[in-house]
Amino acid sequence: MNYKLVFFDIDGTLVNDQKEIPSSTKKAIHSLKEKGINIMIATGRSPYHAALVADELGIDSMINFNGSYITYKGDVIYKQALLKQEIKKLYQFVSQHKLCLTYLGEKDYATSDKENPYYLQVFGNHTHWEATMDPLFFEKNEVFQIFLHSPKEMDELFKQTFPHFDFIRWADFGMDVIPKHHSKALGIQKLTKLLSILPEQMVAFGDGENDKEMIEYVGMGIAMGNAHEELKPLANLVTSHVNKDGILNGLKKINLL
Repeated sequence: MNYKLVFFDIDGTLVNDQKEIPSSTKKAIHSLKEKGINIMIATGRSPYHAALVADELGIDSMINFNGSYITYKGDVIYKQALLKQEIKKLYQFVSQHKLCLTYLGEKDYATSDKENPYYLQVFGNHTHWEATMDPLFFEKNEVFQIFLHSPKEMDELFKQTFPHFDFIRWADFGMDVIPKHHSKALGIQKLTKLLSILPEQMVAFGDGENDKEMIEYVGMGIAMGNAHEELKPLANLVTSHVNKDGILNGLKKINLL
């Protein structure tokens, strides 16, 4: 197959547990560029939290917020914010249950409670986050994604109570809240018209539950060796661990390198 576009998730895919990009991955990305293959990041991260990785690899096109925000060669081509009235309902519900939200806007982010124990469990040791405290951030800013800091046993309650949102668990006390039916795959669909590239000409690498739709949508979905066990059966190929040249080995297996 003549693959023309490769998507890469960030955490657990381009970046390892030490928050570093393996040298073999850097070389692989460089080789893809030399061959004239389009490269994009597809991540749950915001544009500003993905920027360091994108800049280090020289990538200027991204799907962010799990499909709710897309930039192509530096230009915003699609964005879909969460409905303010629905965020307000979520905030009121969360406040009643002594939980916490982290709002992710286009340029900035804030948390509803910096001292909340669930928030501290997730971000207490991550000084690069340093979110400001603004419980009503959503009233004056577009919000494209929310981190809901709550225990796993409340997942079904949230899904039943807030049908306008999709919830994706990524940590013991962290869930992504995104617009209903949005995903990395939807972001990719938005790009197909712009780039005139068919899904079967696309490759995607991922490791998390939020990569499921993307891995199934593209012609060659590749799961990392360290991927969530529910993702691997959906992939066309399972490569090695991110720490064991997973990107490089995956690209070699499909003859892109």
